[in-house]
Amino acid sequence: MASEEAAASVMNYYASGRPYLHHQPIYIKYSNHKELETDNLPNQASDQAELQALNIMSSGRQAVRRVRVPETGLPPGQACVLRIIIDNLTYPITLEALYQIFSKFGDVLRIITFCRNNYFQALIQYSDPMHAYYAKMCLHGRSVYSGCCTLYVDFSKLVSLKIRYNNSKSRDFTRNDLPSGDDMEPLMAAASGTQNVIIPAYAGAAGFLPPMGFSQGSLPSLSSAPGACGSVAVMSSPYGEMHIPDVTDAPGSPVLLVRNLNPEAITPQRLFNLFGMYGDVHRVKIMFRKKGTALVQMADATQARLAVSYLNRQRVYGRVLRAAISKYQVVQLPREGQEDSNLTKDYTNSTLHRFKKLGTRNIKNIFPPSAVLQLSNIPPSVTVDHLKNLLTNMKLTVKAFRFFPNDSTMILTQLGSVEEGVHALIELHNYDLGENHHLRVSFSKPII
Repeated sequence: MASEEAAASVMNYYASGRPYLHHQPIYIKYSNHKELETDNLPNQASDQAELQALNIMSSGRQAVRRVRVPETGLPPGQACVLRIIIDNLTYPITLEALYQIFSKFGDVLRIITFCRNNYFQALIQYSDPMHAYYAKMCLHGRSVYSGCCTLYVDFSKLVSLKIRYNNSKSRDFTRNDLPSGDDMEPLMAAASGTQNVIIPAYAGAAGFLPPMGFSQGSLPSLSSAPGACGSVAVMSSPYGEMHIPDVTDAPGSPVLLVRNLNPEAITPQRLFNLFGMYGDVHRVKIMFRKKGTALVQMADATQARLAVSYLNRQRVYGRVLRAAISKYQVVQLPREGQEDSNLTKDYTNSTLHRFKKLGTRNIKNIFPPSAVLQLSNIPPSVTVDHLKNLLTNMKLTVKAFRFFPNDSTMILTQLGSVEEGVHALIELHNYDLGENHHLRVSFSKPII
């Protein structure tokens, strides 16, 4: 602060109540230092550039052209194209999400996404080198979601990007006349820096969907919280693209309050199977005196909001389920001997978590509740008739079956309704098929 009096004013102001940022408490106390020394000139220039960039974001894009670029960090001549590597890709990042983030710093002309060396990467071309510079200064090392999807941003050796197709993997925002084309493998020269390379769209990053229409005016704002880009809300899709609902006023709690359950049918394991489709369930507690209500603790608040967006108002065991973010931060385990101990289960170390493994493909195949299910991990001895009988014995209507091409261990099946699909997933996920094979059940696209 400018003076001890100013520091004392801050301390006095917050003495009556602790400040919070993104629902996290901030602790403030006096330091032992009398003064801060900032003699690290390169870092100081970088910090100053970032402060300027944040000011530019709040005052509008046109101010970018009027701000002097520091002498360090900007390559001479060619600086319009950025290369982005996304580490710890826990949740899928779409081309639209990248546009939302990077367009905050200037006019984005073209984007190409691809995978290389097991990393999801992107090339983004701005209309002006200064736009690219400030995007790099502000976004390098930050995370799209809390604790994951970290952006590593650097300048590319490419002069410009040439795009043949406008689809989910590549987009030229200056040309609406380009065809959608077929998804194909990218040229490896994309990441190595070949000049003016033409890169077809990449098909290997499963789970990214066809282009979705959006308008620039409707894009959600990007949080400028230190160390993170904030949660980017991706537009919803009928085929289950990752959708973080707009619940910014809700507490950042990983615990869900689930109401209007069928007390005659619901169990902790069944709730684990259902909510485990949208995140890793750590604990489940069914209320002892109100068995139609439960608390479900997910691995983090983002997974909790995702589960709410897909499962709230979903019909389960004849009742319309109600799910919302709870005020609790954790589900307490009962003491030994309590009469409700069988209603609370701890699944923290469960081997059935779908998303715990780093880089799992499950995160790229999240779909809303559907009448179409994907059945996998099927041993060779189990026939289609055996699986059909398994479903019909549960009084479910089997409308269609289809094997995956070149994979006899996976089958798509279409049931009579979405409610039947939910029922089958709850009951049959991890069902023992013998030969050390447990059936894996997931929601799939609503069409076979």
